[in-house]
Amino acid sequence: MSAEPVTHTGTEAQHSAGFPPFKTESFPSQIFWLVVTFAALFIVLWRLAGPRIAGVIGARKGQIEGDLAAAEKHRADAEAALAAYETALADARVKAHAEAEANRKVIEAEVEKAKAEADAEAREAAAKAEAGIAAARAEAATHVTKAAQDAAADIVNRLIGVTVTSEQAEAAVKAVGA
Repeated sequence: MSAEPVTHTGTEAQHSAGFPPFKTESFPSQIFWLVVTFAALFIVLWRLAGPRIAGVIGARKGQIEGDLAAAEKHRADAEAALAAYETALADARVKAHAEAEANRKVIEAEVEKAKAEADAEAREAAAKAEAGIAAARAEAATHVTKAAQDAAADIVNRLIGVTVTSEQAEAAVKAVGA
């Protein structure tokens, strides 16, 4: 097979030259097929794809509205739970404050009771101590008087050589002390 050169005549070269959609001889057929294709595509979209798209859009819209309603319900539930929690917390605080106040009063009463008991014990101990001191003073006074009598009898015996009886010494000390 040999390749033979193709020769074109002037008429064939004119018909084959140029972009086919721009050829004015084929405009009516191009417009006809454009209208037929557009009509067929329009019918397919209108009858088949349109309802499906509308159904999907409607389903999505319903889903979104349902989700929004559920979210609103959950928000309302959360607010109600928060309000219940805050109420319970406030009640617990009030109860705790009341219990703390009651405990404080009980402790104050116990402290006052213990303080009164301690004061009474202190007064009793002070009274016992004062009685002991008074007894010790009386005993000391007795011992001082006895020592004064002995000293007076001893002084008289040393100074003048006279022996003084304990009754005489006691009478002399009482006379000087009175």
